[in-house]
Amino acid sequence: MPWYTLLVLAVGAERVAELAVARRNAAWTLARAGVEHGRGHYPVMVALHTGLLVCCLAEPLLAHRPFLPALGWPMLAFVVLAQALRWWCIRTLGPYWNTRVIVVPGARLVGTGPYRFLRHPNYVAVVVEIAALPLVHSAWLTATVFTVANALLLAVRIRCENTALAAAVPA
Repeated sequence: MPWYTLLVLAVGAERVAELAVARRNAAWTLARAGVEHGRGHYPVMVALHTGLLVCCLAEPLLAHRPFLPALGWPMLAFVVLAQALRWWCIRTLGPYWNTRVIVVPGARLVGTGPYRFLRHPNYVAVVVEIAALPLVHSAWLTATVFTVANALLLAVRIRCENTALAAAVPA
């Protein structure tokens, strides 16, 4: 399990890097009259992502979940692909990308990169990661619980983001 622990810690470090980018981008967007929406659900999102990482480590240890190569290796590939998609989104949105919903009035929607194909590709990366990361080490209970919780949270988050974008971004 040491290599899996390193993987989960690496994903945690990636989250910290995301927060640094988000903090810088928040300052940039707020300096341009950006308006934050959905503050109420943000702490829930932070708790969900933190809990996922904790449970990814706890379930295999406490429930003696084995590494099953036929499941673990494909799930690891999905985790890596999810990270690549996430950073493609971050790079494409540039200073507009954030972990919070901050919209600059009058800004145009981005239609390049992965946004050519999907309206919310970053959330595809999140969905894939939340399902796949626990399954790398057979933590099926964590994968199930957090996938359901994430679906409920994303329903709120995407509705909030779509409403904020519709009100602030020209058609």
